[in-house]
Amino acid sequence: MKNKTIYFLLSLALLTSCKDKLAPVAPDAIQPGVVTEQTVFDTDDPAIWINKIDQSKSLVIGTDKENGGGLYAYDLQGKIVRKYTDMARPNNVDIAYDFPYQNELIDIAIVTERNANAIRIFRLPELTPIDEGGLKVFEGETTEGYNEPMGIALYEGGEGETKVFYAIVGRKNGPAEGYLEQYAYQTRADGKVELQLVRKFGAYSGKKEIEAIAVDQELGYVYYSDEGAGVRKYHADPTKGDQELAFFAQSDAKRDHEGIAIYKKDALTGYLVVSNQQDNSILIYPREGEANQPHQHQLITTIPVAAIECDGLEITAQGLDPRFPKGMLVMMSNGKVFHYYDWAMIQEKIDQTKK
Repeated sequence: MKNKTIYFLLSLALLTSCKDKLAPVAPDAIQPGVVTEQTVFDTDDPAIWINKIDQSKSLVIGTDKENGGGLYAYDLQGKIVRKYTDMARPNNVDIAYDFPYQNELIDIAIVTERNANAIRIFRLPELTPIDEGGLKVFEGETTEGYNEPMGIALYEGGEGETKVFYAIVGRKNGPAEGYLEQYAYQTRADGKVELQLVRKFGAYSGKKEIEAIAVDQELGYVYYSDEGAGVRKYHADPTKGDQELAFFAQSDAKRDHEGIAIYKKDALTGYLVVSNQQDNSILIYPREGEANQPHQHQLITTIPVAAIECDGLEITAQGLDPRFPKGMLVMMSNGKVFHYYDWAMIQEKIDQTKK
């Protein structure tokens, strides 16, 4: 109750100070079970690290998006338990498990550092950097915005000794084709992590930018928000070609299509969730597409939430503690915070639509 009261007062102050420029929260909006402590600047994108030994000790990893900002780790009560700051405008973050590093397997968070033209790699849960200060991306680009990384999603191709770890990276601005770059990353014999550019792919409308990216590991797809235009879908495996598989949600958002995440009911089914930023709501699509049409993603429903102008979001279907028995949706909200939502409440809204 204390967190909800704090959130209400914060929301009221924000709406008053912005003189109604921000979309109001709907009366029937789903309320968060937890609102995190504030960062210094401006929260942007979350990821969820699952503690394999004790799920109740899992963490939300989130970015604070300004020069001097950084990477924050929150517990399930929303308390900041760790942070790494003084970065050059960190933007988006994603997580990989069991990455081979110096004769052990570790969990890592990879963050785009926009004004350093690099990505950063941190060991989890310690938030210890292992990247020698950063790995450059979009090298050789001279057009404004073309070398400023923003969105990122991680993908693993192959199995066992042939497994390859990939980072798919978006940027502030770019060409109409080949907007995204996909890098393989690995630990060299000397113990340092290196990047190798594998491909450039992905269409871009030119309307705003491409920031939110999500990978469906099991089905092998990558989705990204072409802001103001729609959501695009490609193969995540670079060996399967660069053909666009779907371009959906083109008329479903009020203005900007933002954060993307996937709720996995099982290995093959579930939901694609997209932040409808200026509407303070989320758009729900079938992960598996329609019958015999896996690349047809029709809107199931729109669900209002209390998060204000959400940029990034993330979901786990893993039950973490009694408050989140069927998983958790984490959303950035104005006010320098993240919201944690009980997925069971969202599922109830989806089920009501289907009746």
